[in-house]
Amino acid sequence: MSRVLDLYNRLFVVWVIAGALAGYLLPAPFVAVKGFMDYFFAATMFGIGMVLEPAAFVHIFRNLRTVAIGTAAQFTIMPLGAAAVAALLPFDSDLRVGIILTGAAPGAMASNLLSYLAGADAAYSVSLTTVSTLLAPVLTPLLTLWLAGTMLEVSFLDMFESVLRMVLVPLLAGLAVKALLGRRVAPLLPVFPALSTTFIAVICAVVIAVNERHLGGIDAWILLAAIVLNLAGLALGYLVGVWFSFDTAKKRALSIEVGMQNAGLGSVLALKHFNERTALPAVVFIFVCILTASLLVPFWNSRKVSS
Repeated sequence: MSRVLDLYNRLFVVWVIAGALAGYLLPAPFVAVKGFMDYFFAATMFGIGMVLEPAAFVHIFRNLRTVAIGTAAQFTIMPLGAAAVAALLPFDSDLRVGIILTGAAPGAMASNLLSYLAGADAAYSVSLTTVSTLLAPVLTPLLTLWLAGTMLEVSFLDMFESVLRMVLVPLLAGLAVKALLGRRVAPLLPVFPALSTTFIAVICAVVIAVNERHLGGIDAWILLAAIVLNLAGLALGYLVGVWFSFDTAKKRALSIEVGMQNAGLGSVLALKHFNERTALPAVVFIFVCILTASLLVPFWNSRKVSS
């Protein structure tokens, strides 16, 4: 069973695309569950908490310098890059806020699997994702308020409460349940990543479904913005690793971590605090970042890591 679930998780991009198609072709059932988006994302984070190992936190404290550098890169390159892209391309306020919100999100959990498959430093990737996720309740709304507050009204406290409830609390709950149940929950652990993958695909389906009338608005500019932001994150993340003399495995992990955002969270926050159109850039970014990272996997995996 664990092999089947592992294969299921490796086909993450397939399920995300399938979810998008389902949302487009059969929007009604997904629109009907729009009000449960917070719970879907909370369930995703609970599942991640259930599979996080204590070693990830040990790695953070043993590598404070590299984790701090990577986290700083995550929360500077992407938000500022998103603000620059939003300002340079011809977008209205809704879409500009959507792009900035995407850039201000923490690292994507899918980056951990892709880092592992690419021969990158998976422990470093998990550490960066964990830290950025823990900081997200403060930094995501703060950065959105700073960079997008003049375009649309952004409530820091409301967004802080949302990220706290959807990200931090369920993540910590998952860690606590795993610690309390110990070995008794071990046989169920392979199920949680698959559930998280499923919920992300459902979230994509809901966002596509509620945006059915806006899908014609996904033009070349939105696609270009997502591609530029993603490629800039991948390239600059790698260059930060070069600048600080990281080994090759860490450079690869940092590249993927910075280039991939938790756009699923961005889309949920956009729907909750703004409107359907504001969620569009995050949805497009989900597909772009998964596809580009998936292309990097075989490229880097075919090249032996050297220090």
